[in-house]
Amino acid sequence: MDRLTMTDELEAIDDATITKRKIDHTLARFSAAHDELEAEEAKKRERRERLASRPAALLEQTRTALQRVVTTTDAEPAEESSPQTRLQEKKERKTRQTAKAGRITAAVVAALVFLSIGSAWGAQTWFDAKFNNVASLDEDSADIQDAAGQTGDENFLMVGSDTRDGAAAEDGVGDADGTPGARSDTVMIAHVPADRQRVVMVSFPRDLEISRPECKRWDPATSSYSEETSPAQKIAKLNTAYAVGGPQCVTKVIQQITGMKMNHFVGIDFNGFKSMVDAVQGVTVYNEKPVDDGTLGMIIPQAGEVRISGDQALNYVRARHVKGDPTSDYGRIKRQQAFLGALLKTVMSKDVILDTGKLSGFIDAFAKATFGENLGIKQMMTLAKSMRGMGSDKVKFLTVPTTGEANSRGNEVLLQSKSKAVFEALINNTPLEEKAPAPPAGDTASTPTSSAKSGGAKKSSSSG
Repeated sequence: MDRLTMTDELEAIDDATITKRKIDHTLARFSAAHDELEAEEAKKRERRERLASRPAALLEQTRTALQRVVTTTDAEPAEESSPQTRLQEKKERKTRQTAKAGRITAAVVAALVFLSIGSAWGAQTWFDAKFNNVASLDEDSADIQDAAGQTGDENFLMVGSDTRDGAAAEDGVGDADGTPGARSDTVMIAHVPADRQRVVMVSFPRDLEISRPECKRWDPATSSYSEETSPAQKIAKLNTAYAVGGPQCVTKVIQQITGMKMNHFVGIDFNGFKSMVDAVQGVTVYNEKPVDDGTLGMIIPQAGEVRISGDQALNYVRARHVKGDPTSDYGRIKRQQAFLGALLKTVMSKDVILDTGKLSGFIDAFAKATFGENLGIKQMMTLAKSMRGMGSDKVKFLTVPTTGEANSRGNEVLLQSKSKAVFEALINNTPLEEKAPAPPAGDTASTPTSSAKSGGAKKSSSSG
């Protein structure tokens, strides 16, 4: 072999030899790294195959257990046994019955385990595949205050859209020809802090006066954005943010107002809303008096606790001209908050959780009626579990502080100092003040900003 193409540790060391040895050593390292990566990949493949085979193995175990129960009989053994006394026969018969009951119990348990695992896995996979994902979040926004301090918090931005696309005449909400586009009739934040010790729901009036930022144009019919932008507008209503810029624009506005990091967006089309209520066979709400709307008519004719259907629920949360309401927005917000709490309570009740038909019907209806980002079975269960079982002191429903009266432009005006105090308490996880101090004169700016906070750790509090 040509010595010029070889390197040998014993040959004289010169520059060419050093270079060749470096090449050999480098190739050896690459070969070792390749072998190591290939071994790791083989382990991963084996692990994936093992996980993929679990449902099949569990099904086979369940089938085998059930088969053993079905094929086992009380027939006498093939071989003749010696004569037995009546007492011995009774004991043997009892032993066979006990063994058979044990096998049946084992088979039922195995079947339930398989069904529960399969149903949970299947429901999550099905829902996540069917849910309409729409770009909605802006988690790197400069408007977020103390982003590191909000780590672990779950903030759901929930928007109820009044789009008429796909609505039937009997729905009573109009149609896309008469009312084109979409507006956000409901805007609400569900805040679950990292310690999961409370839940705070904050509603925003649809006519809240905002300074709307520049946003990409939104087409509700296709749930998509265009490269065309809608220019910023210094004075606008909150519900116009969704109309012109969709979910992303609403997220921008809410993060500007609150300084909170929105990490989940839930959009609900009202024309598909009622099917969720019908899936759980109605929701019970309480009203001090009948709910009579000047436009929609009599919605609930009696006071007290009433179980309402999907059609009633749709009108209940949409009504804006109910007789006796202090304002169109605040009366509706109160009903929406009460209804949301009642719906979550119903869905998390044993009547629904343990009823496969109701639960799957609700999940199906929810998937068809909702859209958004970073939302799935796990995320919704986080919200539902956080609210389930909490006392009234741990679940708070609030409305963002405003002057309470519309200004000359017909808009609700935000109270800066009060709203700032609310959102800083949520960001810092500190107690909410029951009565915030009265704002100084002229304190009606449109968008508050959170002040800088010292330290990155949050205070833990279970106070509502």
